[in-house]
Amino acid sequence: MSGSWKHCHSIETADIEMWQLAGYEASLSLTEKSNPITREIDTADPLQIVHLLQMCDAEIFQEERREGKTIVDYQRLYSESVLQTLISVAKKVEEILKDPEHSLVLLSGCGTSGRLAFLLATSFNRLLKALQRKQNYAYMIAGGDKALLTSQEDAEDNPHLGAEELGKAPFIAGQLDFCMDNLDVFTPVLLGFNPVTTARNEVIEGWHLSFCQVAKRMQDLQKTHRAFILNPAVGPEAISGSSRMKGGSATKIILETLFLTAHRAAFSHKEITAEVVLEGLRTYERVHKSTYSQNNKIAALVKQAGRSLQKRGHVYYIGWKTLGVMGIIDASECIPTFGADASDICGFINNGYREMENKEGDITSQGPQFCISHEDFVKNILPHVTDNDTILFIFTLDDDLSEIEELANQTTEKSSNLHAVAHTTAGHFISENLKKSFASVISITWPVVFSEFEGCFLQKLQRELSTKWILNAISSGGHILKGKIYNNYMMDLKVSNTKLYRRALAILQKFTGHSHPECQEALLQAIYDTQDLSDDIRNAEVTKHTYMANTKNRVVPTAVVILTRKCSLAEAKSRLDATSVIRDAIEACLVAPGWKRVGQITAGELEGNE
Repeated sequence: MSGSWKHCHSIETADIEMWQLAGYEASLSLTEKSNPITREIDTADPLQIVHLLQMCDAEIFQEERREGKTIVDYQRLYSESVLQTLISVAKKVEEILKDPEHSLVLLSGCGTSGRLAFLLATSFNRLLKALQRKQNYAYMIAGGDKALLTSQEDAEDNPHLGAEELGKAPFIAGQLDFCMDNLDVFTPVLLGFNPVTTARNEVIEGWHLSFCQVAKRMQDLQKTHRAFILNPAVGPEAISGSSRMKGGSATKIILETLFLTAHRAAFSHKEITAEVVLEGLRTYERVHKSTYSQNNKIAALVKQAGRSLQKRGHVYYIGWKTLGVMGIIDASECIPTFGADASDICGFINNGYREMENKEGDITSQGPQFCISHEDFVKNILPHVTDNDTILFIFTLDDDLSEIEELANQTTEKSSNLHAVAHTTAGHFISENLKKSFASVISITWPVVFSEFEGCFLQKLQRELSTKWILNAISSGGHILKGKIYNNYMMDLKVSNTKLYRRALAILQKFTGHSHPECQEALLQAIYDTQDLSDDIRNAEVTKHTYMANTKNRVVPTAVVILTRKCSLAEAKSRLDATSVIRDAIEACLVAPGWKRVGQITAGELEGNE
């Protein structure tokens, strides 16, 4: 790497991240490992929670470590190999932008990745439209547009579902495989945060290949620039396996940098170089610094959200434009991560689906959870709001401030627990009249951008990321305070797809020390709500288990109690009913007299659960 590529930064991280040590939780893929930074986040106070999240997010920008044989040589965001791949992919996008009549950039993903695919595709299409150019971005999300608003995790497990979409290809490995079979049409790009060597090497249910086989095939094609893999290590998540957080942020950072670089090359004749890519990535480091400079105010909102959730209240995000989308995305992800009810945290956006511009249009007929406009909030939610609820307005000073003030006044008639995240520019401030509507305001100030459309667009993207970090802290911190996390593990996750099923088994093995078969037996008892499992249940495909589990609550906590107390299903459920806090119930089991907790598992015990 030439000297001009070297990047220096001052973001605070651990001197040597323990997760880089050879042998650290070696049986798990990097994104499933626990982060040593947050090992005690379940007992942290709100300010400590925010500080720990800040440190975890800073790992996105950490450089490679080359300090001896004990350090795993992960490539990082600023590694030469990653930068070179970013440059190559940006040049491919540039070619598409220059030949818009015969080309398309298709973003596809499941869960958080699919929601970000929607956000980026619609955002960059709006940019092209404003520049009076053909809109060349499209998105695809497993589960369709319903998955933008609620968890549709089971769609990830269908290897043929996407084939009905892309010409069509399955999600996600199947899509890549389809593209590689049609390289005269497609240039496949895989974005993830695990080394290819840790990809799962078991055949995907209902298909004929493993993800590892697909990824290695892509790796071979990358040598001739016919396929590309972008997989920098950004470290384990603050909440183990919760890829909505750091993985989602890194996805947004990488793709936006890539697309903006391609746009400038195509329309402003700015050459795509390592320096240009690096400068794009550096701007997001500054967003990290600006956002977390508000730690005390963010922590106050975390505390407030925790109180609301503890009192069986709700958290409502009321956003404008794409900041409203960020609220909807954050809310939708709490259901699988924390086993939350769909009404616990909800997001609303001005003008509803007209502002969203999703492919399927207005889908309010699908159910109350798909009613997302401010009008829906006023009609369906506001009449029932109390001081046990937390309401958060999210806007910029470019939004309709009179509309914001009017809605704020309506809301304060029902509750004084109204807060705001407001993005301002230097020299511009929220009026005192509007400010007094809120119990607190987090004001993020951005530099003034003069007469550069793309500069304004970049600032919009940065505001979105800043908002994402704040909302992730509020929702994650609130659920931590509610007792949904033990150590830094999501103990009450929804077991709604194969990935989450395997994660649940790994958690049970880690904390109970029981074997894989024993943990699976207890997990299935909790899923099927029966003490006596039939052979048909035991031998069923995982997708059947996850289909049954999708509507069940407290599946993993119930299995923990069964295993640690060596009790019946009925007794386990009774013990959980006796306490309102999941964490306390699990702690009571794991520290009970005579119980020896086992905190480490082997690769063999996990049966390949990488």
